[in-house]
Amino acid sequence: QSARQNEVSHLGMSVLDDIIANKEIAEQEGLALCQDTGYAVLFIEWGLDVIFEGDNLYGAINEGVRRAYQEGYYRKSIVTDPLFDRKNTGDNTPCVVHFELVSGDKIKIIAAPKGGGSENMSAIRMLKPSEGIKGVKNFVIETVEKAGGNPCPPIIVGVGIGGTFEKCAYLAKKALLREIGTKNNDDRYARLEEELLREINNLGIGPMGFGGRVTALAVHIEYYPCHIASLPVAVNIQCHSARHKEIII
Repeated sequence: QSARQNEVSHLGMSVLDDIIANKEIAEQEGLALCQDTGYAVLFIEWGLDVIFEGDNLYGAINEGVRRAYQEGYYRKSIVTDPLFDRKNTGDNTPCVVHFELVSGDKIKIIAAPKGGGSENMSAIRMLKPSEGIKGVKNFVIETVEKAGGNPCPPIIVGVGIGGTFEKCAYLAKKALLREIGTKNNDDRYARLEEELLREINNLGIGPMGFGGRVTALAVHIEYYPCHIASLPVAVNIQCHSARHKEIII
C-alpha cells in the first residue's frame, strides 16, 4: 500500500491494486497468494539444551513439509534429479534446511517457501577487495536490472556480503527473512541499503516490469568476515509474494 502511494505510473498503480486485491482474496479464502508455493526452505535455530528423540531429524522435518503441501493443496514443484530425471517427487520434498546452534532450550523454526521465478534471477560473484563499495553496488544493480520483470516486482532484494562462496549466498537468503524495511544494525550497511533501494527504483522497471517508480520494496544486507583476498557478494531476489511462518517450540 505504501508502494501504491509512491507509484507514479498509471499501469504500475493498476498492477499494485491487483496485488493488494489478490492478497485480500487469499486471506479471506485461505488460498495461496501465488500458485508457485515454492521450494520449502527452513531456517532452524536449535537450542543447545534441546534433546531430539527419534530416528531421523531430517525425516521428521520432511514429513512436516510433506503434510503441509498435501493437506494445504499447495503446488508440488520439486523434481528428483536436476539434470537427468526431472520427475516430480509428488510431495515437494526434500526440503532445504539450514541449522544454527544457539543457546537455550527452545527451537525456532522459520519456513520460507521460495518460488522458482525469483530464485532463478539470483546471482553470486567473487569480487576483488579493491572493487569495494562501488563494485558491490554495481553488481547488485546489474543483477536486478538483468532480472527485469521476471521475478514479479515489486521485489525484496537480499544481499549477502563476505564469508565464503556458499556463506554469502546463505546470508543473502537469510536477509530476506527480515521484516520489510527494517534497517541493518550497522549504520554503514543501513546507508548502503538505502542507497541501493533508491538506485534500484530509479531503474524504472516498475511493478511486474511494466515501468514505474516501484521496482523494490526493500534491500536487506547481511554481512560476515571474509578472507583478505576475497569479497564475495550474493544477491537473492524475492518476489512480492514473500511468505514466512515462524514458530518457537
